[in-house]
Amino acid sequence: MKKWLLPILMLVVLVLAACGNKEEAVEKEDEGTKASSSAETITYQSETGPIEVPAHPKRVVVLAQYVGHLLHLGVNVVGVDSWAADNPNFKEAIQDAVVVKNSDIEKIIELNPDLIIGLNSIENADKLAEIAPTVLFTYGKVDYLQQFIEIGKVVNKEEEATKWVADFKKRAAEAGAEIKAKIGENATVTVAEMFKKQMYVYGDNWGRGTEILYQEMGLNMPEKVKADALTPGYFAISSEVLNEYAGDYVIFSTFNGQESSIADAPWYKELDAVKNGHLFEINGNVFYFNDPITLEYQLTFFKEKFLQ
Repeated sequence: MKKWLLPILMLVVLVLAACGNKEEAVEKEDEGTKASSSAETITYQSETGPIEVPAHPKRVVVLAQYVGHLLHLGVNVVGVDSWAADNPNFKEAIQDAVVVKNSDIEKIIELNPDLIIGLNSIENADKLAEIAPTVLFTYGKVDYLQQFIEIGKVVNKEEEATKWVADFKKRAAEAGAEIKAKIGENATVTVAEMFKKQMYVYGDNWGRGTEILYQEMGLNMPEKVKADALTPGYFAISSEVLNEYAGDYVIFSTFNGQESSIADAPWYKELDAVKNGHLFEINGNVFYFNDPITLEYQLTFFKEKFLQ
């Protein structure tokens, strides 16, 4: 080897070594940043006071009807209640989640959650709070869309939630105007459900599409439903008197296995809405909630049924 090449080779070796050390340092810095990020917290002003929660929760247990809110925001849910587990719209997203109740303390511990969300009426709230930061909501304390924004605040995604709410209200109002133009300004709509052989009619804030139909679209509720169900949110009736509560159109929820027996019932065949082709039946497991995923499904359903 020529002597004049040696200094050049040595310089190349030194440069490569320096680059390697720099890359290693950057990798270590990145790892440190990730660790710091995962440990970062924010403060959420809950109903009961400030709660320190993870800024980027990775493993959330949901013990109430808020699974769809979190899934829409792209948050990983590791524990769900049985109602969410039975919702076909959530099936793929929660296929690895475990079904839990508030009493399943050991089971929840094993899930190693970094955040727990539920209703404030829940039992064992103190024990749950020892496992992970626990945020509890009162159903109906805020309206259904503000509820989504509140959950957005909890998981540090308020801006995303707020944008969706504004867009959804706009689209629902537009659909409502189209529907009114077709069915008439004075047409009435009833939301009814058969659950375990008990019939219910619903007000304007109890899921099952009620928020969209009455609040966003401004469709009319029959006076008898308004008198009995609006304030409490729902009202139990016998199936034989459903026609007294039924409006020009009926959104009727049933649960798995009930469809055929109901369709054959005399009271069902006598409904004016059935005779006029104005009864729209839906799977209760899909329609039950009022989270963004369910609301999008409901809005699409209403547009298809009313405007077909």
